[in-house]
Amino acid sequence: MAVALTRLELDAGDLRREATRCRDAKAARRMLALALVLEGSSREMAARHAGMDRQTLRDWVHRDNAEGLAGLRDRPHPGPTPRLTPEQLTELARIVEDGPDPEQDGVVRWRRVDLQTVIAQRFGVQLHERSVGKILRRLGFIRLSVRPEHPKSQPEAQEAFKKLRPAGAGGTAGARGRPAARDLVPRRGPRRPAGHLDPGLGPPRHSAPSPA
Repeated sequence: MAVALTRLELDAGDLRREATRCRDAKAARRMLALALVLEGSSREMAARHAGMDRQTLRDWVHRDNAEGLAGLRDRPHPGPTPRLTPEQLTELARIVEDGPDPEQDGVVRWRRVDLQTVIAQRFGVQLHERSVGKILRRLGFIRLSVRPEHPKSQPEAQEAFKKLRPAGAGGTAGARGRPAARDLVPRRGPRRPAGHLDPGLGPPRHSAPSPA
């Protein structure tokens, strides 16, 4: 048995105008289907023109009667249920802020794989390592990468070496105070006049012919 439209604030023309203004294509098709019903078309033809079957059109008539045009829009999906409750998330944030106990946890800083084990032991929830990272980002924690350091490095020796370096070693001067940058062509001076041939550069490409 067909369900009658009980919400009659809008007639067929009003529904068509609302459909042209609506940016939701699915909701606009449902408005046009109801407009066809108000104009006297059969439920089967109205459903076929809107790309649905009669049972689906019946469901949208129920939604329109209860909620009006707002009921013709798709409701947002709630998404998956969170694996951890708000109380458990608060406790997890406190665990991260307090840091691990080296003697009890066996680590000096938290990693995602370590927190994965903590969540499984305390809350009985098995999470993937990537899921643990997403939860930490939602809680406001960021990932810190430790600068790699060679296990046999000697910080004291490095600091002592920095103190022995001359003042110009890190700038443009060399270890003996000479400029580090060298010109391609040596500069002219008292020992190197303008006509002096540099053996490193070779003879000139276009030389004057000899008198012989």
